[in-house]
Amino acid sequence: MVRISVLFTICASLALSVNAQTAKKEIGLQLWSVRDDMGKDAAGTIAQIGEMGYTFVEAAGYADGKFYGIEPAEFKALLNKNGLDFLSSHTGHPVPDAASWDETMKWWDDCIDAHLAAGVKYIVQPSMDQYGYGSLQDLKRYCDYFNAVGEKCNAKGIRFGYHNHDKEFGEVDGIIRYDYMLQNTDPKKVMFQMDVYWITVGGKDPVAYFKKYPGRFEILHIKDKKELGESGMMNFERIFAAKKKAGTKYIIVEVEQYNFDPIVSVQKSLEFLMNADYVK
Repeated sequence: MVRISVLFTICASLALSVNAQTAKKEIGLQLWSVRDDMGKDAAGTIAQIGEMGYTFVEAAGYADGKFYGIEPAEFKALLNKNGLDFLSSHTGHPVPDAASWDETMKWWDDCIDAHLAAGVKYIVQPSMDQYGYGSLQDLKRYCDYFNAVGEKCNAKGIRFGYHNHDKEFGEVDGIIRYDYMLQNTDPKKVMFQMDVYWITVGGKDPVAYFKKYPGRFEILHIKDKKELGESGMMNFERIFAAKKKAGTKYIIVEVEQYNFDPIVSVQKSLEFLMNADYVK
C-alpha cells in the first residue's frame, strides 16, 4: 500500500509538472488563418482548433453585431465549450469625415457593445484605407480617430489597438508612418499589435521597435511567409527574447499562405512553437 501510495504521488507530481509546462504556452490563433473553414463550418473548425491545443482565438468575422453570423454570447459559449477564450477581434471602420463622424461613432458604440457581450478584451483595427497612406495630415486624422475610438473602448473595459502590414513602414515627408502613429496616439488609449512578419517585409526590425517604443506592443502576430519556421527568414527566438521589453502579453499565430490545407498549416505552426524552448 505504501509503494502504491508513493507511485501515485510520483505520477500526480509528473502530471502537475506536465500541466504546468503546458499552461505556460498560452498561444492564440487568428481565425483569418482558417477563414474558409470558418465560413463552411464554424463549430467544427472551432472544435478542431481547441483540440490542437490553442488556448484562445482572435476573430476576423464581425459584422452586424455578430461573429461569423453567430450571436456574441453564443459564439463565446462555443469557444468556451472547446477550451478556448475569446481574447480579441479584428474589425474596424475607415476614418470618417466631419459629416459622418457621429454616424461612425454610433457604429463603434454598437460594435463595442457586441464585443463586450462576447467577453472580448481587445478590439484591433486590422488596416487603414487610402487616407492612412496619404499625406501626413491624413495620417494625423487617423491617429486622432484612433485616440477617440480607444477612449470609447476604455470606457467599456476593452483595449483598442492597430495591426500593421508592410505599407506602414514607408515614409511621408521623411517620417516613417508607423513611427508617426506610435508618437501621435495615446498609449493609454491605443496599443499596437505588431505583425512581426509584415514589419520584416517592410524592411524594419521588430526588436528595434520594441526598444524604441517599449511597452506599446501588447499583442504580437507571430507569422512567417507560410507555416511558422518555413521560410528561414524569421528569427523568432530573438523576437521572443525581447517581448518583455515590447510589453507583450499575448502571442497569436496567423497563417495567410499555405503549403498544406489551412487547418493542417495552423496545427504545424502551433507544433513549431510548442517545440521551441524559447517559447515559455
